[in-house]
Amino acid sequence: MEKILFLTTANPSGSLTKQALEALNLSVSLNNALPESELVVGITGPDAAKSAESIGGCGASRFIAVEGEEFTQPRYSTDAAAFEALARAAEASIVIAPATSRFNRALSGVAARLDGRTDTHVTNVEVADEKVRIQRWLYRQRIAVTGTRNQRPWFLLIEPGVGSPFQSQPSNVEIEKIQVDLPDECLKTTVSGEEKKSAAQDTIRPDAALLLVAGAGWTRKQADGEFHAQEAERLIRGFLDATGASLGSSKSLVDLGGEGQPVLPFLTHMNQIGQTGSTPRHKKGLATCCHGEEPHTVGWRFIKERRAINSDTNCGWAHGKADVVYVADAFKVLNELNKRLAE
Repeated sequence: MEKILFLTTANPSGSLTKQALEALNLSVSLNNALPESELVVGITGPDAAKSAESIGGCGASRFIAVEGEEFTQPRYSTDAAAFEALARAAEASIVIAPATSRFNRALSGVAARLDGRTDTHVTNVEVADEKVRIQRWLYRQRIAVTGTRNQRPWFLLIEPGVGSPFQSQPSNVEIEKIQVDLPDECLKTTVSGEEKKSAAQDTIRPDAALLLVAGAGWTRKQADGEFHAQEAERLIRGFLDATGASLGSSKSLVDLGGEGQPVLPFLTHMNQIGQTGSTPRHKKGLATCCHGEEPHTVGWRFIKERRAINSDTNCGWAHGKADVVYVADAFKVLNELNKRLAE
């Protein structure tokens, strides 16, 4: 019989993140698909009761928690100790967790301590031929593979955005508290504070409905033979502020500074999408001044609706890579869009 442990961290508000609820939904589906299995929920943090009660109706047979202020900070030593204690207490054969920075950093170490195995970038978990099988992407999400393991415990890190979040079903639950004794050396690392960008500065918005991609054409010479990088920045920022869209870029754009060309200062490699960047999962995507060839369009694999603005009728987007192509000057289009959005 498989014992499935769903791992998450408690927020001070008692709510769970969207990524955690997505991983929980997969855990519940796997538990329901197996003929004999048991689902256990494991929570770490200062107060796990609120988080447990928010998902009390998930069908778990047990709710176990490692509580304490020392487990609030994201720190490898304390996180690994807490996750290990929960996995041992649950006698888990399969451990499922969201692929957040905390779990990505600590869970592989826990698997090594328990002589288990870890799979990252997991996009689906299902039962086929009476075996638990996972799907994950390889080579920058260009190859999808399906596989299984006989080794237990098996740790699975679920990619964000690949499934639906569990619909919270609040219910009173009984929590078993697991005691973890930490040596002093585990508490050497502390978080002294946090620095956050303002909403206006933050251009990477994973939950936004629209992704705007700025291609290298924005910083090249325009029809008048001049560069208009400052105007490009004004138009793009204005569109982002008005729509709340997320911003992506092609590698050529973020690397132009090394080639002596003008750059958009608010774009970094974190905005980069495509073969050498990230693969976002927004409902809609609008590519502007992009060539639309394979290295870039691979980043649009999970975009539901694709549109592009390009003055070249022979651009890559016009060859079956976009649902709609607007043959126009992106500067003029965004300028008009910003005017209408301001009305």
